[in-house]
Amino acid sequence: MTTPLPRLTFVLGGARSGKSRYAENLVTATPGPWTYIATSEAWDDEMRARIAAHTNRRNEGWTTVEAPLALVEAINANDRAGNPMLVDCLTLWLTNVILGGKVIAAEVDRLASVLSAVRGPLVVISNEVGLSIVPDNKLARQFRDEQGLLNQRVAALAESVVFVAAGLPLILKQPTRDTP
Repeated sequence: MTTPLPRLTFVLGGARSGKSRYAENLVTATPGPWTYIATSEAWDDEMRARIAAHTNRRNEGWTTVEAPLALVEAINANDRAGNPMLVDCLTLWLTNVILGGKVIAAEVDRLASVLSAVRGPLVVISNEVGLSIVPDNKLARQFRDEQGLLNQRVAALAESVVFVAAGLPLILKQPTRDTP
């Protein structure tokens, strides 16, 4: 028997923490078809290898949608009640927004609006980047700050929030259950 996913689950952790594998397992524990919304772009060989590793790990039930900047549109286009979606990841999406010269607050507002209305289930992955040293340049500090604010906003909207470290999930927030 599968456990239904909440409408919105937020999975975050550090680089190579196991968050993507954990999120994929959450999604595939529910009936498919599953939609994988990818926000990365393969700018170099190392990134191409990372994307290939993620792709090879997923089985046949997945449809992949590439959405480096058009994340809101991709979620809207694939939001069908009962068909699970996975967004991997908000960190790369925010990077694309910043480097693309978009108005960050407006893009985050658009994303928050679609996340508030999604029928789901939707699992969203993000990096926790605020647990390290203070970056030494203005752009990196801006990114860290904006990522922290984005994570807080998504966590507030999510019914379930999980922090993954060393492949182990720590439940930060879980759906409230009506007690008889």
